[in-house]
Amino acid sequence: MVMTLDLPKFTYETVQLSPNEYKSGVPPVWCPGCGDYGVLASFLKAISELRIPREQLAIVSGIGCSSRFPAFVEAYGFHGTHGRALPIAAGIKLARPDLIVVTVGGDGDAFSIGMGHVPHAIRRNIDITYIVMDNEIYGLTKGQPSPTSPLGLEKKASPYGTLERPINPLQMVLAAGATWVGRGFSSKPKELTDLIKAAIQHKGFSFLQVISPCVTYNDTYDHFKSITKPLPPEHDPHNRMSALRYALDEHSLYLGLFYEETGVDTLEDRLTALNARVATPNYGVQDVMRKYMR
Repeated sequence: MVMTLDLPKFTYETVQLSPNEYKSGVPPVWCPGCGDYGVLASFLKAISELRIPREQLAIVSGIGCSSRFPAFVEAYGFHGTHGRALPIAAGIKLARPDLIVVTVGGDGDAFSIGMGHVPHAIRRNIDITYIVMDNEIYGLTKGQPSPTSPLGLEKKASPYGTLERPINPLQMVLAAGATWVGRGFSSKPKELTDLIKAAIQHKGFSFLQVISPCVTYNDTYDHFKSITKPLPPEHDPHNRMSALRYALDEHSLYLGLFYEETGVDTLEDRLTALNARVATPNYGVQDVMRKYMR
């Protein structure tokens, strides 16, 4: 027997809230000038423009400065453990497919201890949005190099420079088969708002890297302002090889929608089809036990 839940039905037209009305009342505790403020402002504007009911939104995070995000938004929130935001988000989405589930985290949470969960969320194509605020440093623990820190970065924890080459997040998720991939910059709020809206509206796993500098331990604002540029008009966001080419560019850091693939079944679609195929009336736990415990 397939269990069904009598869940409330929401439509985007049922609410019209301002960005401020999505604020929880908990004041952000990030350092003044942190890029995460820009991400939060763009996120609040995006969900306001999408007219998402607060009861229909769930935000999941791991550990880190950016992972404090759920506390600042009036919605369902789950502040999880280090690197485990994606499996928690997947569980929420499978239990409550009516919810819009957004996962947030930093480059350390996503690409160090949480790295093993990323390709599996991608291959399952579960319908969640993953926003990774990348500052190329471990800010919460006072400035250690992260998986995206540039080679040779000299900090207190690496006084002679880092010895490891950085991960290219977009290269990794594109190669793994993600069906929506984008990159934004916290200093470009209008463009970032549009990217967040597009990521949430995409049916399937959407990955959004946001360059979000840490002013205290790794102030890279001027650096990224000098090398970021929008993807050129000739880029085809439905061409994965074109997306990879721009993701691998060593001279410029492109911003915008790198790739989108529509019409791909999500994990929820496949589970629904499976439940319909295997469901048998009056076939319960005792029947299963008799079948396999003879």
